[in-house]
Amino acid sequence: MLDRHAAVSGDRRSHATWLATRPVEAETEAVRFLIQLARESGLRVHVVHASAVETVELVAAARAEGVRITVETCPHYLTFAAEEIPAGATEYKCAPPIREAQREALWEALADGRLDAVVSDHSPAPPEMKRRHEGDFIDAWGGIASLQLRLPAVWTEARARGHAPERLAEWLCAGPAHVAGLGRKGVIAPGSDADLVLWRPEAEFGVDESMLRHRHRLTPWLGRTLAGVVEATYLRGEPVYTRGAADLPARGRLLTRFDS
Repeated sequence: MLDRHAAVSGDRRSHATWLATRPVEAETEAVRFLIQLARESGLRVHVVHASAVETVELVAAARAEGVRITVETCPHYLTFAAEEIPAGATEYKCAPPIREAQREALWEALADGRLDAVVSDHSPAPPEMKRRHEGDFIDAWGGIASLQLRLPAVWTEARARGHAPERLAEWLCAGPAHVAGLGRKGVIAPGSDADLVLWRPEAEFGVDESMLRHRHRLTPWLGRTLAGVVEATYLRGEPVYTRGAADLPARGRLLTRFDS
């Protein structure tokens, strides 16, 4: 399917040109193949980075048949729409691409449980790799920087649609932990790791380069106002971040499905 759409025609500074090389049909064809493999093997599979509700519907139908399959989406698919992306704004380039008329359908799928999780798909790159100066969507690196902003980005859109903060714990914490098989993660309960975030849901802030903590700061959220200021985070009960304070020593470690 991708081979049939690989030839580039049109303005390389237009997101629509990039979008045309990765149609919805390419995504759904790949997911159908994955579902068939899961059906034949009995193995569990996970679909990453769903950008279209058609993908979610395929997964839901397969799951109803007993196929062991889960599916995720990302903050950029829940926030942006292809028709709103300016010419040359390669910070929006990702794969699958941000599509037209998908945002609300993905929110509905998230609300009713057809989507299992929201993950960052954090993929920062130096500005020169994003071809920001030329604005070339075809040659630009395909990835979006969003790890630091996942909570406020998703909350801003969720709040606008009437969702309560408790739903974020399902989508950003419990869901990813379940998909990854990490039984001590994602919930506040006896025996679980005390991984906590202290935040102010109603507080708003503007996204600028000075407040971003990843090395390469080009992100489509620059210049936007988001809700949900993170004051502190804790890992296994120990503080690892406090807003406005000096960096604390890293305490991360490799996790496996056997850590549950």
